[in-house]
Amino acid sequence: MGRICALCISENRGTVKKPVCSVRAVEDFGLEGDAHAGRWHRQVSLLGAEEVAAFRARGADVQEGSFGENIVVEGFDLPGLPVGSLLRSGDVLLEITQIGKECHQHCAIYQAVGDCIMPRCGVFARVLRGGDLHVGDEISRLYRTAVITLSDSCSRGENEDRSGPAICECLEADGRYKVARTLLLPDEPEQLTAELCRLADEENMDLILTTGGTGFSPRDRTPEATLEAADRLAPGIAETIRAESLKITPRAMLSRGVSALRGAALIINLPGSPKACQESLGVILDTLPHGLDLLRGQSGQCAR
Repeated sequence: MGRICALCISENRGTVKKPVCSVRAVEDFGLEGDAHAGRWHRQVSLLGAEEVAAFRARGADVQEGSFGENIVVEGFDLPGLPVGSLLRSGDVLLEITQIGKECHQHCAIYQAVGDCIMPRCGVFARVLRGGDLHVGDEISRLYRTAVITLSDSCSRGENEDRSGPAICECLEADGRYKVARTLLLPDEPEQLTAELCRLADEENMDLILTTGGTGFSPRDRTPEATLEAADRLAPGIAETIRAESLKITPRAMLSRGVSALRGAALIINLPGSPKACQESLGVILDTLPHGLDLLRGQSGQCAR
């Protein structure tokens, strides 16, 4: 969770942006009244308050908006966020589209003090959902999540997938997770491994949840496919799900689900039934954000 420290706009390009108390973000356009708004990938620019303060501490007389930034935010390592990251403030949803930028000709700030932080510390975003922004508003990162259902019968259209939608419903109700991709696959381990690698490596998912294929049936190969994609294990999550599920039914001991890491993505196998999925998520959702932040280098250590 962070906070908006400043909002800045300029009516003309090439001029210093002026601070305002509030502004309206327009979907797929940018900030109302700002010259850099438009239907392109750099609709809104953001800088970290910590970077601005450090630059000012070097003796530079800079104000909010001096670097051409629209939003100054405290509480985030903005350049450390991957492209595709989602930031929400109130009704407004921003998607990070670019980290830093090439400086073709040095700005006035560079000419005055010999440096500018926007090219290396600034990030750019497009507006996925519009609304009003105010100085002092909270701003939080949403965790991009993929939900994969493994079922031969559902993938053939013979049965309805109820577990995938149940997971999406839980994530939506929580408010900290954004379902960016849903997939319905047959119980083919090679196909699942390939999708897990693609979602983690190419789509930069923070969290990948699977449902189904964790039992004793000969076709239940989800854990094996997950381990094939994994760089490291995160066994405590799967152990916690089983331990809590055993309080509800002894059959929980038959679940073979695993939890693992691939790069900066966390992969968790959930059971195949909608009820069991919801119960499992109820146990882990509150704790997952800290682990996801650690994966991205956005948090400190786990010690309390």
